[in-house]
Amino acid sequence: MARPRRQEERRAALIEATIAAGAERGLRSLSLTDVAARAGLTRGAVLYYYEDLDALLVETHSAGVARFCDERDAVVGALDDPRRQLAVAIERGLPHGPDDHLMRLLYEFDVLAGSSALHDEQVQHMYLRQLATYRRVFAAGRAAGVFRSGLSDDELAMTFVALEDAYGLHIVGGNELMTVAAATAAMRRLAAELGCAPA
Repeated sequence: MARPRRQEERRAALIEATIAAGAERGLRSLSLTDVAARAGLTRGAVLYYYEDLDALLVETHSAGVARFCDERDAVVGALDDPRRQLAVAIERGLPHGPDDHLMRLLYEFDVLAGSSALHDEQVQHMYLRQLATYRRVFAAGRAAGVFRSGLSDDELAMTFVALEDAYGLHIVGGNELMTVAAATAAMRRLAAELGCAPA
């Protein structure tokens, strides 16, 4: 039997393989064989660590949400100026381009949420974390006297999460009419119009 640390390492490698294989084939076409091939393992070896593909996908979804949210929160939290925090939150909340494999996969997982309680839970968890990130930034800016919006922090957070999700979907979907630069600029301009100018 594999040792606990070895098991953790192999599970992490399988999650990475799932992200890569999912980006290539899409979740609807993805199979355990695809993941195994990407990881350099047999299908049976994957089943040693996960009961089936669904179990692997749920854990990959959870890991993807944590990676996206943890990385953004770490960068934003390291900054002192709420105006700069907002700029970075906007920047880090959008895909880096159509080839952003993790963000594309997270959007695909949103589709699974309608037929899976476990995926629905992950989608809601990510949404709550996105809201919390923006809410903290807007609250800090208001407390520092640099944000003066007529909207509440909750309303601002909901608005910016909705924008990053909508723009992000167009970006990873390959819509040539929506670029990362255009989405970033639009969100920054709206923030300024709402009394929360980012730095």
